[in-house]
Amino acid sequence: MDRLISCEFNMDTACVELKFTDGSMIAIDTIAVENEIANNMYQRSELDYLIYNAPLEYAELILNGDPETYLKTVTEYKTFD
Repeated sequence: MDRLISCEFNMDTACVELKFTDGSMIAIDTIAVENEIANNMYQRSELDYLIYNAPLEYAELILNGDPETYLKTVTEYKTFD
């Protein structure tokens, strides 16, 4: 893979697509990612925010980061007793 030329969310496929100058492409299935790593609606909401507002950061998190730790850090889940 060469340099990244675009990164965007494709609503038709529900994928974040990364395109490179050499013609290669990576498509991240956002539904599969949410089903695998999000444990509650707050974590899903955080992932959705990144998908729509910061797809490059989302791709970076999924491909090179630790999404489980990230979600535990940024989401707060409190039950009502």
